Amino acid sequence: MLIPIMLVLASGMAHAVWNLFTKKSRNKSVFLWSIMMLPTLLLLPSLIQELGLQSLSPEAYALLALSAVLQALYSWMLSKTYELGDLSQIYPIMRGTSTLLVPLVGVIFLKESLSGAGWLGIGLMLAGFFVLTGMGTRKSKVSVRMQEMKPLLMALGIGACITCYVLVDKLNLQQISPLALLEITNIGFVAGLTPQVLLSGELRAEWKVNWRTMLLGAVLNPGSYLLFLFAMQQAPMAHIGPLRETGTIFATLLGVLLLKEKQGTQRILGSVVIASGILLVGMWG
Repeated sequence: MLIPIMLVLASGMAHAVWNLFTKKSRNKSVFLWSIMMLPTLLLLPSLIQELGLQSLSPEAYALLALSAVLQALYSWMLSKTYELGDLSQIYPIMRGTSTLLVPLVGVIFLKESLSGAGWLGIGLMLAGFFVLTGMGTRKSKVSVRMQEMKPLLMALGIGACITCYVLVDKLNLQQISPLALLEITNIGFVAGLTPQVLLSGELRAEWKVNWRTMLLGAVLNPGSYLLFLFAMQQAPMAHIGPLRETGTIFATLLGVLLLKEKQGTQRILGSVVIASGILLVGMWG
């Protein structure tokens, strides 16, 4: 179990860093499209070769198409959400939603299991996510304006989307390799952002300012999910799905320390609670 745990931890860190780059970018949709287009072009020949050597059923192709559609929706929602909210607030919500739903789906539908310690760990992580959102403070109750609620609701939608594509990709791994599946998700991600990029006319301007972080993001973005796909081949989804949310801790610290986002102490405290939950799930879940 140690190797899949290490893979998932690395995946979480890489995921948090490229999300930091996205939040700092000028045009979110252009930046996300750019960092995904490079690996998409590089991996396309390997996908064509693998699909040419295999004979998949219509149902298998339908699942692959569903994965691409979910990624397209995810990429569009992600670009819009980062235009509205803080990294240290939005990231915990969108990742925390899947932390609850992924294990439940794994237990109910995939015949996987969690121990009592595992469930306790999930409870601690959810409590930490709640603290990080700031919903428990007086200002963030009923008096919150609709404009302030919009990024939170978008983040919840992203979390539900993440849950769906993780489940679908778990099934897709029974038919194709992690590398081929990664390319399928890349294609969907890029397709979801292409209309916005074409309409913006800011592709050259974004590259001129952020080309270094774009190149690094082009490695970290698909690399983070590829690490997770390899981990899913070696361990039950109900155990390692929540563990990937270590990215929440990293993203919170990056948002507070580097972007100087508000409620720093409260959000770091939430990260400590999450770390405790992750330890329980990873070691005794």
